[in-house]
Amino acid sequence: MIGLLMAVLAGAWFLIFRKRKPKNTPLPDGWKKLMAEKVPFYSKLGPEDKKRFEEDVQQFLGAVKVIGIDTKVETLDRILVASSAVIPLFGFPGWTYTKLNEVLLYPRQFDRDFRTEGEDRRILGMVGDGYMSRTMVLSRPALHQSFSSKSSKSHLGIHEFVHLLDKADGSTDGVPEIFLDNEFIHPWAEFIRKKIEEMRDQGSDIDGYGATSPSEFFPVVAEYFFKRPQLLEKKHPKLYQQMEKIFRQDLTDS
Repeated sequence: MIGLLMAVLAGAWFLIFRKRKPKNTPLPDGWKKLMAEKVPFYSKLGPEDKKRFEEDVQQFLGAVKVIGIDTKVETLDRILVASSAVIPLFGFPGWTYTKLNEVLLYPRQFDRDFRTEGEDRRILGMVGDGYMSRTMVLSRPALHQSFSSKSSKSHLGIHEFVHLLDKADGSTDGVPEIFLDNEFIHPWAEFIRKKIEEMRDQGSDIDGYGATSPSEFFPVVAEYFFKRPQLLEKKHPKLYQQMEKIFRQDLTDS
């Protein structure tokens, strides 16, 4: 427990341990219906957890702007962005993002210079760095596809927010030290290394992008964990157990 607390304090530049008390402001008209229809994670929660999810969504949107770049931001866009942020942290009541000011929604894929026209536009999402360190950029269509496709193991929003959580300890390396007691840090890093080798040598139903580096393995598997938990447990039981431990969420009964 002490090790976890030390790790949390070390990574506090992206997270805070407690958030402001919710103002008990009811959700705007229609929001609950949209969330029930469009956010599967929310629709499977019980009444009390639904209420906490709603409060977390409101808290996130009260602190982070969702801005459209050459695209109009609708209510559903804001809900989907906020839900993507809330889902990975739902096992940690009271935690939130503190060094994220805005999420930019683009109308399509973009390149490394954030251009949406021309060749080499393959990027769907990015966590900003340098002068954009408090900014996240997402492709609006890809974000919507992440929520609407029930068979897919991919989720753009969760992927990028998990990158933020990984970055909270100061290093984007696939080892989220804020979530792990000290004695589990090295075993998790070694587990990643072996899984990547296995993916490269034998193939896997895990998206091959996860085998490009430990920093991509963690968010790719997090996508799988939150989108298809039963399948992950069936295909990769040890990996499911690790993700369950990291995120403090058991999703196989949901």
